[in-house]
Amino acid sequence: MQAMLINAYGQAGKFESTEIDRPTTKPGHVLIKISASSVNTVDTMIRNMGEDLPMSPQTPAILGMDFAGTIEELGEGVEGFKVGDEVYGCAGGLADLPGTLAEYIVADADLIAHKPKNLSMREAAALPLVAITAYEGLHRAGIKAGQRVLVHGGSGGVGHVALQLAKHYGAEVFSTGGGDAQLELIEQLGATPINYKTETVEQYVQAHTGGAGFDLIFDSVGAANLTNSFAAAALNGQIATTVSMCELDLTPAHMKGLSLHVVFMLIPMLHNHKRSVHGETLTDLAAIVESGALKPVLDEMRFTLNQANEAHARLESGQAM
Repeated sequence: MQAMLINAYGQAGKFESTEIDRPTTKPGHVLIKISASSVNTVDTMIRNMGEDLPMSPQTPAILGMDFAGTIEELGEGVEGFKVGDEVYGCAGGLADLPGTLAEYIVADADLIAHKPKNLSMREAAALPLVAITAYEGLHRAGIKAGQRVLVHGGSGGVGHVALQLAKHYGAEVFSTGGGDAQLELIEQLGATPINYKTETVEQYVQAHTGGAGFDLIFDSVGAANLTNSFAAAALNGQIATTVSMCELDLTPAHMKGLSLHVVFMLIPMLHNHKRSVHGETLTDLAAIVESGALKPVLDEMRFTLNQANEAHARLESGQAM
């Protein structure tokens, strides 16, 4: 089969089209012919950082985590799937798990689910990593109907899914953005847009909560922006973040009695820990998609497997969705 292998990390790291043996199915796994794969920030981090990132696979490696495709073979013990099923998932591209920049992948059946019927393969492949991340963060933070929810970065990959899911759960949703296009997308997705470049935290907290603060904040920007989340949260509020590898003064969080939930959705893949939760989450997400409450926003550019280098460059340019 064709695979786009990377033989070195860092600036020298380029994907090269290579013919390799098609992988063989093993117990608990399925062989999937990949129809579409997406590129996430973590993919570019692995390519650039290599050994400095503990999750990076040894080279030569097949990167790529998200995919949608069709099952061609079932491994021993696999239940709930059959040959010909269209599925989606986040199942490789790190540690010892071969990725999705290839024609086929052998995926742990616990990490996949049936593809939403109303999405194309390309649309479905855009969802797994970002949607599982958003879903986990909102659920761990105890999302409830009627809450005021603030999403930082609501026009980004994770943020635009978190925004839609929060609305689906009955919350009143607000989201920060920094440009006209971002703010327009946030409004189109059904949230109240907040321009963080022209409004201070104090101003938008007063305007939208009467100064009480937001019940739940999903911070997909994270790091230094967590200080803004602490300031915007209500007393005993909940904050979920995807970026927390930083040093911060937690005094403001302490004085408000805040709960901070750090989301790292790759744990099941890296540590073979509760992998079935990802399959269950993807099944639930597929139902939400089919109800019309969630739809991924895709970048206008699309690339072939042979254009993996160009796809990574597009994401790193800052212009991609």
